[in-house]
Amino acid sequence: MTARLSRRSIVAGLSAAPVLGCATTSGAPQPARPNVLLISVDDLRPVGKTFDQPYVLAPNIDRLAAGGCAFTRAYAQYAVCNPSRASLLTGLRPDTTRIYDLNTHFRAHLPNVVTLPQYFRLHGYATMGLGKVYHLPFDDPQSWSLPSWSPEREIEYRDPQLRARLEKANPDGTGDIVTEHDHATGTILRTESRSRIRGPAWEIAEIDDLELQDGRIATRAIDTLRLFKDRPFFLGVGFKKPHLPFVAPRRYFDLYPPDMVPLAANAFAPLGLPDFERHKAELPGYEGVPKDLDLSPSQRKDLVRGYAAATTFADAQIGRVLAALDELRLTDNTIVVLFGDHGYFLGENGFWAKHNNMEVATRAPLIMRVPGLSSGVKVTTPVELVDIFPTLVDLAGLPLPPDLEGMSLAPALQSGKSTKRAAFSQYRRGGANGYSIRTVSHRYTEWRDRDSGELKARVLFDHLADPQENSNLADKPEMADVIAVLSRQLNQGWRAAS
Repeated sequence: MTARLSRRSIVAGLSAAPVLGCATTSGAPQPARPNVLLISVDDLRPVGKTFDQPYVLAPNIDRLAAGGCAFTRAYAQYAVCNPSRASLLTGLRPDTTRIYDLNTHFRAHLPNVVTLPQYFRLHGYATMGLGKVYHLPFDDPQSWSLPSWSPEREIEYRDPQLRARLEKANPDGTGDIVTEHDHATGTILRTESRSRIRGPAWEIAEIDDLELQDGRIATRAIDTLRLFKDRPFFLGVGFKKPHLPFVAPRRYFDLYPPDMVPLAANAFAPLGLPDFERHKAELPGYEGVPKDLDLSPSQRKDLVRGYAAATTFADAQIGRVLAALDELRLTDNTIVVLFGDHGYFLGENGFWAKHNNMEVATRAPLIMRVPGLSSGVKVTTPVELVDIFPTLVDLAGLPLPPDLEGMSLAPALQSGKSTKRAAFSQYRRGGANGYSIRTVSHRYTEWRDRDSGELKARVLFDHLADPQENSNLADKPEMADVIAVLSRQLNQGWRAAS
């Protein structure tokens, strides 16, 4: 029933679009199949006016949301790039993909799984991936009807002396060591992280947009839209910023004067937070960053400014691709989905980057613009990135695969409200698995020993009273009834909440 309802809405929105489908036996043309443009943005937290974070300028993301639907409570299943993308693109959760790190391809465990773009390819779509769609260096040839493309990995900084110094310090290159291939497809299945010397966490680059990788990715996306414009397509475009290091052209840094940079008001660890949720991952590997992350106010401002500049740079490249859709008259026949693969700390709770089960790490931006459906809608109830696969299949009028572990959000695009009662995330640390449930009012997490299942720690945040997650209430006797309800929901799992 859901698929037929959403299909009718799509067909209504395509009434003025060119017909790309086949004729029926009676000679009547079939409605055009909608194209899909899937835009992923690495390490993008909810920013811009759309997500009530106006300090970070994201005018093109805001315009996309104004023409579609923004899910303001969307959550990643795992707050790290590879596990999150593997989950989203297979429609399966991390305990099914068994991807918890940056060094394993999901096909090492699920060689025959059908991915989201592969499913569209099998239903007659031209498919191609550009940039960071899957976590690099992993790719998935089965997904694409044309070979994927990404700029060659390089030292991102543009200062010649810095580049020369890092090239000398990393004579074997900056990429990971490949340890296993799939012999049939050539797909990289496993890697081993290579120790490397990194540069600073940010750089003001005296260059034009097109000299950076995301500028080249946008150009390639525009060229591919021209190539695909006369046939149904699924195009995945993955932008690499604002991932560290925060490198962007000067004109984007100039939008953020240093004396105007806001700092997190809660730059301290939450009261009662267990060690399982604490981390100092990623950022200390960069030059000039203290290992204990004891950052001065000036250093914190530099990082926030760098993240903002890199985000606005990525937003500009997104704008170029969306403008090409308009110029090629593809907008009225193209579903656009934009997402960040997880959230990102900028000093909140004393953390930087992602790597735990807390709100800032798991909450991700998600926008869908669908021809024929309402504009400017905001869905404020919890949804999940794993829902993208079934939603796109539903909206395209394709049969729904039976084994997906998300639910279609097509009804929410029409009603403005998801029927899902909770979102689920997870993380591994210190020999324990942390499983987290986010309802409208609370976040509750259980950390259990990976072997025995013994409960090691609980975390409870009341989002109605404490939206910044500053105080863990799990040890409060008066919260026992709330914990009992949430624990039952958590252990019943995602199916019971859908």
